[in-house]
Amino acid sequence: MSVNQLTLPLLLLIFLASCASAPRSNKRDEIEDKLVKALTWQEAHPIFEKNATDWTNGAYYTGVARAHQATDNPVFLKAIEDMGGRTEWKPYDRYYYADDIAIAYPYLYLNEQRPGIVDLEPVGTWIDDHLEKDHEWKQGTRTDMRVILWWWCDALFMAPPALAQWSALKNDRRYLDRMHEYYTETYDLLYDKEEHLFARDTRFVWTGAPADKKGGSGKKIFWSRGNGWVMGGLALLLDKMPQDYEHRPFYVNLYQEMAAKIKSIQPADGMWRVSLLEPEAWPHGETSGTGFYTFALAWGINNGLLSKKEYGDAVTRAWTSLTAIQEADGKVTWVQNIGDAPRPASADSWQNFGTGAFLLAGSEVMKLK
Repeated sequence: MSVNQLTLPLLLLIFLASCASAPRSNKRDEIEDKLVKALTWQEAHPIFEKNATDWTNGAYYTGVARAHQATDNPVFLKAIEDMGGRTEWKPYDRYYYADDIAIAYPYLYLNEQRPGIVDLEPVGTWIDDHLEKDHEWKQGTRTDMRVILWWWCDALFMAPPALAQWSALKNDRRYLDRMHEYYTETYDLLYDKEEHLFARDTRFVWTGAPADKKGGSGKKIFWSRGNGWVMGGLALLLDKMPQDYEHRPFYVNLYQEMAAKIKSIQPADGMWRVSLLEPEAWPHGETSGTGFYTFALAWGINNGLLSKKEYGDAVTRAWTSLTAIQEADGKVTWVQNIGDAPRPASADSWQNFGTGAFLLAGSEVMKLK
């Protein structure tokens, strides 16, 4: 799809937003300008793994939703509305696969802002099937890594925030309770309580056996974007979770444990490396993991879960590095391509979910006092 194929209303909104913001100079407006440019470029360069409802688009438009929430700029909301018109408000069709509901987050956000536009039935059907319909991943009968419903840590970004939104919409905490059951299964399977990080999946879980997968220096392998998915997902989840929800302390504690670890291993230039405990393996920074961490840490400061005195510098350094790699036309680069383990990125690599992470980061950084 080329820029000429974008809808005229969206192009017009982008043009007006750019014109209106050009002469402004305060820090908040400078960040908004960068977010609008990122949106403009990404809308003109769509990329889908499968179709417009896949997880890459879900992550991207989640960033678009949070950018609107932070700026109230109608260009972001219009982008979601146009996207939903193309997708007919459907998730992807694998009811058992958490990735396929990530697209519901922007749908449900738009529904909060403009009730009556979104057809909620496809999302509701998918969620009920996901939580209640039987599947072999729930039975634990597989002989490979797929032994629980959310067997990979990325799933903790893809499904829980949307489920928290749905629970709030329906005023029914049973959705949160079911979410908690599946979330704690993943926690028990993949969370390393010594390192306070998640293995991407069981391939990277350490058991003490000689066959445990190790990096070149013999260290455990923790994927930056994988843990970024978890941290970003926790911020989105806690943002919607009621303060008096009985299991909220579990998520707050997990969030704070991971935040402390992530801050402690941040490189001096602000950009986390693709292999968190072995930064020398690929010594360049990577945008998607860094974007999710920047969003999550800034969200914690803005919501009173982290001290700005302790974490503010980490956020500032990360955001400074992220803006430095954004090109003049808005393109966000140095994004590790689609994968399931640490791999290199480059000045030429970009993905829509990397743009989503950038939008998420800016949406919270601009709120910092």
